[in-house]
Amino acid sequence: MHTIRTLLAHLAHTRALALTAALALAATLALPARADVTLAPLFRDHAVFQRDKPVPIWGRADPGERVTVTFRGQTVTTIATADIAPAATTTDTSAAPTAATATDARWIVCLPAYAASTQPAELIVTGKNTIRLTDILTGEVWLCSGQSNMERNVARTLNAAQEIAAANNPLIRHITIKHHVSDTPATDAETTGWQPATPQTAGDFTAIGYYFARDLQPRLGVPIGIIHSSWGGTQIESWMSAAALASNPAFAPVAQRWQKILDAYPAAKTDHDKQLAARAARQAALKAKGDPAKLPAIRPPVGPGHQDTPGGLFNGMINPLLPFALRGVLWYQGEANTARANEYHALFAAMITQWRANLGQGDIPFFWVQLANFKAGDADGTDWAFLREAQTQTLALPATGQAVAIDIGDPDDIHPLNKQEAARRLALIARAKVHGATVDYTGPVFAAARREGPAMRVTFAPAGADGLTARGKPLQSFELAGADKVFHPATATIDTADNTILVTSKDVPAPVTVRYAWHNSPDANLFNSAGLPAVPFRSDNWAQ
Repeated sequence: MHTIRTLLAHLAHTRALALTAALALAATLALPARADVTLAPLFRDHAVFQRDKPVPIWGRADPGERVTVTFRGQTVTTIATADIAPAATTTDTSAAPTAATATDARWIVCLPAYAASTQPAELIVTGKNTIRLTDILTGEVWLCSGQSNMERNVARTLNAAQEIAAANNPLIRHITIKHHVSDTPATDAETTGWQPATPQTAGDFTAIGYYFARDLQPRLGVPIGIIHSSWGGTQIESWMSAAALASNPAFAPVAQRWQKILDAYPAAKTDHDKQLAARAARQAALKAKGDPAKLPAIRPPVGPGHQDTPGGLFNGMINPLLPFALRGVLWYQGEANTARANEYHALFAAMITQWRANLGQGDIPFFWVQLANFKAGDADGTDWAFLREAQTQTLALPATGQAVAIDIGDPDDIHPLNKQEAARRLALIARAKVHGATVDYTGPVFAAARREGPAMRVTFAPAGADGLTARGKPLQSFELAGADKVFHPATATIDTADNTILVTSKDVPAPVTVRYAWHNSPDANLFNSAGLPAVPFRSDNWAQ
């Protein structure tokens, strides 16, 4: 169980020795003598607190101010301390320290663990002023993050009108963290506030998060809170802390690429300004002629403050949430990294490891959606296949899970509409790995391949291998290659006697390797008896 001492250790920030007392005093005197006690951004009306875990509550106040927090019959008191800083600075000291001021003073308390409760309660925080939050529930809290397929809301999914009309469950609550890039770890964030699911609100919820919660909530019978912090088109590097990016020398190209962008930015900005001026002149000329046509917008160049800033989204959209008590994390991202799939596994693993360290709650569950089928300009390309492999490799970390979506994407749309099924598969993982339910949560998982004359026999891991089946037609998307490393389409048949698959090709009489669904948008129809798709696989380790 976490204690205040443990939490403060996670929040402690080493001040620079060069920071003089005079500077600190001057900064303090420059501010008003009194500052109201405030709460961190996740503490608002209608919030859901994580059950069965100590509940950290924190905010700001004047240095030395006594702050009292009361919730469900428990009262805890602490003193605001100027030395307490955001959780990420435990391992990320790259940001330049600032003078201790009244607004820098922070406080934190740790409430005891509470059982789940659907009965609303008040959270009362008292210092020089009093804050009273209402309708606080206790249940399961999941953080949802990533890029556009996580950001996609319920209003842009299959059967959206019906889904929104039926979204009337006040025990599902949702809060969105608004887009913000920061060069240093931020402590505040702008949010929508917590919103119970109703037909008036649910259309704007992250679809993955909402459908996940909708599946679990009636099964568990407890409130579920969804914290949504995502941004479309973003790379994984933006969601990693400076400490995570510095944790492996192999990550040096991330900073090098970004520095090149920054070096090129002044010239790019000058050129952009010229293009804007020319566009404005052309638009004015059209207007003078009575032509109402609107010229296309000109996208600004990437540069300072852009969402591609390494660490920028961790600083601005994750750090302010730490160390809020969570059940786990749901992640849907990777499309923006497919051009550098060979980097992704190490980056992803480092990000997960660092988030867990910053949260200070052990190896909390971290589940993700593997990239769906999408032709990405070339259905037979393989860059998305290698990114999927990098995601699968990350399952080596403890308490992780992957929902395969290779069968529910849209070859022509990077944003598949069927978020319901992707979320259901995530919920299956949570039911099995978090809540102890006996349910199938993965499709067939490759174990090994061995040559049998002109064929390759594929075996599968015990989990998910029960009752192999080809959905709708004979097995598709199997390939074989010989020593020449040239792949050819292959015929695959299921051996029901031992749940293996025999793969042959007339063009490969001496096969050495087999691949399945190893393209951007394959026709993947291998499933298990529970209707879950096989994880795309290859038996070789040849370079991309």
